[in-house]
Amino acid sequence: MSLDDRYVDLKGREFSLAQLDADERRLLKSIKQRADRAPPWHEFANFWMKLVGEFYHDRGLSRSKVRHTDLYRIAQDLGSRLAVAQGLARIPDYRDEIEQLIRARFKTRREFCEATGLSEDMLSHVLARRKHVALDRLNEALARIGYMLRIVPQDSFERPRRGRRAAA
Repeated sequence: MSLDDRYVDLKGREFSLAQLDADERRLLKSIKQRADRAPPWHEFANFWMKLVGEFYHDRGLSRSKVRHTDLYRIAQDLGSRLAVAQGLARIPDYRDEIEQLIRARFKTRREFCEATGLSEDMLSHVLARRKHVALDRLNEALARIGYMLRIVPQDSFERPRRGRRAAA
C-alpha cells in the first residue's frame, strides 16, 4: 500500500483509503481541502460533521454507525490536527494513555501502582507532566500488567511551536 493509499491518525492508527468507494474519496478530498485552508476549528468541525452526517444518512446509516466509518474518523482526526495547530488542544502522549488505562482497569491510582511497582509519588509527577518515567522502567512496569510500549510512525504533522519567534 502506498503512502497515498493510507491515512495515519494522531494515535498512529492506519486507515486504508483504498477501502473507501469513489464517493467517499471525493468527499474526503473536499474535507481535506477545507482543512488545508486552516479555518477556525469550530467552523471546520461544523462543516465536516454536517457533510459526513448527511452523506451517510442518505445511504441509510444511523448516526451511531456513521461514527464508526473510516471517513468519519479521518475527518475527526483532521479536526483534531486543526485544534492542535490553533493551540486549542495538545497531542496525546503516553501519560494520557496511562490515565486511560488506570480509569479502565484499576479502581485507584494506588492499585495501579501496586500492580506495576511504580511509586505513587512518581506517578503523580508523571501524570502532572512534571517528570517522565525512564523507558526501561515504564516498559517493565507495563509488562507486569500485560501491556507494552509501542512505537508508531510519525506522519508529516508538524507540532505548533510555542514561545518561539520565527527566524527573521
